Amino acid sequence: MHKKPASPTGVRLWNKAKTLIPGGNQLLSKRSEMFLPDQWPAYYSKAKGAYVWDLDGNKYLDMGIMGIGACMLGYADPDVNKAVKAAIDRGNASTLNPPEEVELAELLCKIHPWADMVRYARAGGEAMAIAVRIARTYTGKEKVAFCGYHGWADWYLAANIADDKALDGHLLPGLDSKGVPRGLAGTMLPFHYNAIDELEALVKKHGKEIGVIVMEPMKGQEPKDDFLKKVRAIADRIGAVLIFDEITVGWKIAYGGAHMKYKVYPDIAVFSKAMSNGFPMAAIIGRKKVMEAAQDSFISSTMWTENTGPVAALATIRKMKKINLAKRLDTIGKTVRKGWTDAAKKHGLEIQIAGVVPISSFVFQYGEESQALKTLFVQEMLDRGFLAPNMCFASYAHTDAHIKRYLKAVDEVFTVLKEAIETKTIRKRLRGPVAHTGFARLN
Repeated sequence: MHKKPASPTGVRLWNKAKTLIPGGNQLLSKRSEMFLPDQWPAYYSKAKGAYVWDLDGNKYLDMGIMGIGACMLGYADPDVNKAVKAAIDRGNASTLNPPEEVELAELLCKIHPWADMVRYARAGGEAMAIAVRIARTYTGKEKVAFCGYHGWADWYLAANIADDKALDGHLLPGLDSKGVPRGLAGTMLPFHYNAIDELEALVKKHGKEIGVIVMEPMKGQEPKDDFLKKVRAIADRIGAVLIFDEITVGWKIAYGGAHMKYKVYPDIAVFSKAMSNGFPMAAIIGRKKVMEAAQDSFISSTMWTENTGPVAALATIRKMKKINLAKRLDTIGKTVRKGWTDAAKKHGLEIQIAGVVPISSFVFQYGEESQALKTLFVQEMLDRGFLAPNMCFASYAHTDAHIKRYLKAVDEVFTVLKEAIETKTIRKRLRGPVAHTGFARLN
């Protein structure tokens, strides 16, 4: 068990942060209340490989979200860091442009032969906003058919504006549309993954008013019955730009993105997160005729011209190919999923496995007590030295020994959870409040 001070430094700092920063931090998925309220360490002093050290010197094995999927090579990867440090020493920004952005564009287009041109950003949400702006500029149409989660920007949150205000938020619970102009109502048209009939119904109703189709090529499940090919055909039929959001799943399923595995090619693809192993970087790649529309709209930012992003991306993408990252992540994901399943069966726990293999999760099936049970799991795993919610982003830094140690701890904690269920003491065993739930994603 980890020894912790009576009042951990990270907890105190988190409470202070909430008085200075709305929400406490910049990312919903990293808020302490999402994991273990009043106990989560919240801040790190060091991160290396698969380990994270908190402000009190406690060392944790991260078998959880690994920087929200941004660090698939592991924290502080030596090859990526070496390239970035050299770029910093050369000067990461100047009046002139870094040549590496041209080199990266060539590499991305080589990996994706269907693409001809590239624009850059530094984060996924803004990259998606750029992609949709380019697509709308090219087609001259405002309506967007979409499925999946695509970030924080107005164009996307407009999905939660209903003509009847009482229905606001019905599409993506937890994503509030306050602050988004109500004039954008009706511009976002949702459909579910693998539900081609829903997309066909939207096309029948809105016809050629739909200028853009946005989706994650894979999220939580495999495409069925040639789903992606059918979406591609619909986009062609109505003259819509097809955008694949590869921000979360990109590089984890296949080198170059999930769409490369299924051999269905969009007009635009968007990457961020894992493409630069934790350094700020995003890329919008696409067909020349579509991408050139970027010149007809104002899309420009000083920070998109700094050099640590492209340099990190070049080093990361080349290393991912060299080590066959996707294959290793698949092996880790399958091992973890089997470990969860075996432990649950052994202890008679009801869980449901979810997500794609490299980004796996499990959900307790105990109704209203499920969230409390998840909180207790996080608490017990933290005590044993793991940052471990009910999901695991596989990383190249995860060794077989790490996974074995993790699954041994899961087995121990499942024993505790089973006893808590049988004695009806789940909430009594918690040392703080039940964790908050996240937002529901439309898949």
